[in-house]
Amino acid sequence: MKKFAIAIATATLSLLPLMANASGGGHNEYIVDAPINPKDKVSLQNGAQLFVNNCMGCHGLKYMRYERMSEDLGIPVELTQQYLNFTTDKPGDTMGNAMLEEESKVWFGVAPPDLSLEARLRSSDWLYSYLINFYEDASRPYGYNNHVFPSVGMPHVMADMEEELDKEEFEKNMADLTNFLAYVAEPVRLERERLGVYVLLFLFILFWPAYFMKKEFWKDIH
Repeated sequence: MKKFAIAIATATLSLLPLMANASGGGHNEYIVDAPINPKDKVSLQNGAQLFVNNCMGCHGLKYMRYERMSEDLGIPVELTQQYLNFTTDKPGDTMGNAMLEEESKVWFGVAPPDLSLEARLRSSDWLYSYLINFYEDASRPYGYNNHVFPSVGMPHVMADMEEELDKEEFEKNMADLTNFLAYVAEPVRLERERLGVYVLLFLFILFWPAYFMKKEFWKDIH
């Protein structure tokens, strides 16, 4: 039993570096709080547009459907089909990208990851900090590096936008994009929080009859 426990502990410790890499590493001075608001539909709509126009060529959202996004974000399905859906004619389909995985591996060496759950895997703060921390680096294949994810293979697809906008406007757009990805990773968050209030209220009300019933049942024992 002791040998088994030692083996488990050793295996767990050996996986810690891999777990740290998967979550973006340990402490990083460039990680900042993401100014996101899941109730801000204007922000979410802008984030959806930014994702489709800048990210969806390589990354998909295989757990999100166009129709669900339209309903949650208050976008008419007709407008979604016209301006945001370039991969399928059916609004009920998932938001996959048009790039074949086999081709992406040939072009990039590895298939770009699906971003459906990225905000839960790495956190919204990590995503936002990553998006605003690209910098020019001539030693890298695409001419850019990243403070949050050093030697990242992804090019700085927002470089033109960052040059055109001032710092505040650019960071606002990246916050909107992060807000959208956070929504995609947990689309039921607001509904869960709303129901949680009713559950707590119900438990609070239930406490009082349960308390007095307990006193009534146990009064002859004390």
